[in-house]
Amino acid sequence: MLQQTQVARVLKKYGQFLAAFPTVLSLSRATTAEVLGNWQGLGYNRRALALHRAARIIVSEHQGAIPRSPVVLQRLPGIGPASAAAVCVFAYDLPLPIIETNIRSAVIHHFFREGVSVPDSDILPVVELTLDRDNPRDWYYALMDYGAWIKKTHANPSRRSRHHTVQSPFAGSRRQVRATILRALLAVSPSGMALEDIRTTALLAGRDSAEIQDVLEQLIREGFVVRSGQLYRVA
Repeated sequence: MLQQTQVARVLKKYGQFLAAFPTVLSLSRATTAEVLGNWQGLGYNRRALALHRAARIIVSEHQGAIPRSPVVLQRLPGIGPASAAAVCVFAYDLPLPIIETNIRSAVIHHFFREGVSVPDSDILPVVELTLDRDNPRDWYYALMDYGAWIKKTHANPSRRSRHHTVQSPFAGSRRQVRATILRALLAVSPSGMALEDIRTTALLAGRDSAEIQDVLEQLIREGFVVRSGQLYRVA
């Protein structure tokens, strides 16, 4: 949930999501519509789909136990090196180097004061050298809080990172079309909607039919949506 999303937004959904799916097993048994319905408001719905698929793999291949190995974790959908290391640190208190935006800010602020376009490959060795190996989880909690404080009291050091990007506006974007279509289909789930009904939903009335059709086909390829005759519905 925290990938590309601020903590304040996640806090509103975290408890609700865990109440709906308190265990990996319960999540694995849920339908796509149930998972997406509880995810609404967070955006980047691919994460929800990846999490759902990961839960099913964890149940079928790991007896419901989330792996402790970053190598094994990276074989799950939606988990790359950073997320795998973070799971190992925060779930199992393993001393692995991780970088996220506030950790990046703290390291750049103290060790790269004159640096411009600082790559993570330069930051990672510093993180590893300064890591509290006896208590990595609490160390990272403190370091992230400190990095967040630095951003509030100084010019954001992460802007001097080579990996700093500014997200494009949501309004009017293709992401908005995707989100609107999924929200409309979830509202009528498990029944479906015809293409014309999807196009006339409030936020899509002015969009080109070809674009909407293209987005629907992409959602089908990604596993969000299925087509039954002339109707589209959540998988």
